[in-house]
Parts: sequence; structure tokens; C-alpha cells
Amino acid sequence: QVQLVESGGGLVQAGGSLRLSCAASGRTVSVRAMGWFRQAPGKEREFVAAISWSGDTYHANSVKGRFTISRDNAKNTGYLQMNSLKPEDTAVYFCAARDGRLFSTSPNEYSYWGQGTQVTVSS
Repeated sequence: QVQLVESGGGLVQAGGSLRLSCAASGRTVSVRAMGWFRQAPGKEREFVAAISWSGDTYHANSVKGRFTISRDNAKNTGYLQMNSLKPEDTAVYFCAARDGRLFSTSPNEYSYWGQGTQVTVSS
């Protein structure tokens, strides 16, 4: 069993920054690739960024250059640094993990999910 807990969400003005954290516990050996997804009301879940165990990263075009995914394997924690936030970034952000060597942009490929943390960007 793997548990993921997100933190760091909140309300921020457009142009501001937030850093989300994702703490993993339990059978952390099963956490290989990690990813971040977001979902706004009435919209489908959207891929944001992913990172492999070795640190290779991929960011969605909508956040590239503004968001940065990272991880600290010693602490079993993943991060999403969000800069230059826009109102359209407003959503519930979910941390996810999978027991696979490579990351994926598909939510169906992730076995473990956090409860989500709300990010609201005001104009």
C-alpha cells in the first residue's frame, strides 16, 4: 500500500508562485515515476508534469517554462514549483505515482493518488 499526501495549495494572485509537495509513505518501493495532474470544475483531468525515478522530467506545454517538477527520493517526496501563475491554472492538483520505470501522461497508468490540493489564482 502507498499513501500520497499533497500540501502547499492555496490562494495566490496572478503572477505569483506556489510550491506543492507530495509526501509518499507505506510501500514506497512501489513509487517509481511520479506525476502531477489537475482538474478544474466541469473539466477533465489534465496532465501537468511527470518525473521518473532517475529524474527525467516532462512538462505539459501549458505549463512549460512556468512549472518545474522535482523529487527528493531520500525524503520520498515530490514537488511542483509553480511560477507565473495564471487564473487558468486554478484547479485541484493531484499527485500520482506508478510502479513503473518510466513516467506517463495518462492518468490510467498511475496506481496511487493523493487526495488533491486546491490552487486558486485570482486576477
